[in-house]
Amino acid sequence: MEAIIKKLEDLRERFLRTKALLDIDRKKEEEHELRLQMSEPDFWHDRTAAVRHGQKAEELATEVREWLELGDEIREAEEISALAQNEDNNDLTEELHKKYEELEKKFFHLEFFSLFSGRYDRDNALVAIHAGTGGVDAQDWAQILERMYLRFSERQNWRTETLDRNYGNEAGIKSVFFRVTGAWAYGYLKSENGVHRLLRNSPFDADGARHTSFALVEVIPEIKDDGTIIIRDEDLRIDVFRSSGPGGQSVNTTDSAVRIVHLPTGLTVSCQSERSQHQNKENALKILRTKLYQLALAEKEAEERKLKGDIQKAEWGRQIRSYFLYGNRLIKDHRTDFETSDIDGVLDGALEPFMEAYLKWLKE
Repeated sequence: MEAIIKKLEDLRERFLRTKALLDIDRKKEEEHELRLQMSEPDFWHDRTAAVRHGQKAEELATEVREWLELGDEIREAEEISALAQNEDNNDLTEELHKKYEELEKKFFHLEFFSLFSGRYDRDNALVAIHAGTGGVDAQDWAQILERMYLRFSERQNWRTETLDRNYGNEAGIKSVFFRVTGAWAYGYLKSENGVHRLLRNSPFDADGARHTSFALVEVIPEIKDDGTIIIRDEDLRIDVFRSSGPGGQSVNTTDSAVRIVHLPTGLTVSCQSERSQHQNKENALKILRTKLYQLALAEKEAEERKLKGDIQKAEWGRQIRSYFLYGNRLIKDHRTDFETSDIDGVLDGALEPFMEAYLKWLKE
């Protein structure tokens, strides 16, 4: 019994440290203030802001509730173990050990959020996947990655919306662009930003020869428009075309798809998810504004590194992760050295271990 009492004491200390680090008490006050604002009679005059406030209040309420409930459960387990300290009850001891393992698992889940420290970690994410070298195999690989992230998002109860998709001629996709809406979406998915390499015996090769395929995954936070990025009409080239489906066939009878090119930077954004040309243009402009904001931040950070004498060479094309689907099947992240043989689980969306390893690596 003494051993389990000591474990529960250690868990309580870790719980209190992490709770303080995440400033749960302040978040509880913030949620209360948002609830008061939501009760004001003119709260719904600005519907967009009202929805945003409501979502934030719900997110804070959920986070606070989980931490408070875990604290209550740890306290209850400690009280039971203290009362039973002098009893020789094997069944009770075993039950407390099981309870401790359950509490520790819950704590690890909540502790994970202490790794999020980025400015935009709580925001929604915009994800683009581009097939690289490797022909039809690369296009198939891009679609496999798309499914992996959609399954991961589903596991997190996030909402996804495809904004643009270019199908491959034989199989797979040339590229896809989608929005992921949910708490901490960018914080989780930023670990996936980079080149992903696939090594497998190709199902598209008559001889089943081994092929290497590449796909680029780009993840950026969905930045809310604060008026800092100004887009001038004369800086844009806007093209309209018909949305396409598999094999390139048209799926709409009108030119509703929109492509916007920002001439000063060369940034290009396409949207064809809506039947309305106006809505596709509006979505494309939102995405373009986000990309321009990210570009401005990157330039500022590069200038700061230059002033500090810390110039880092960008190594585009270098894979961040390799997926070996032959022989000793495994997936390895080249930044963190984390690897797993649970290939089916990962491709079905079980990405949390890679993401946790990446967030810890960032803090080293």
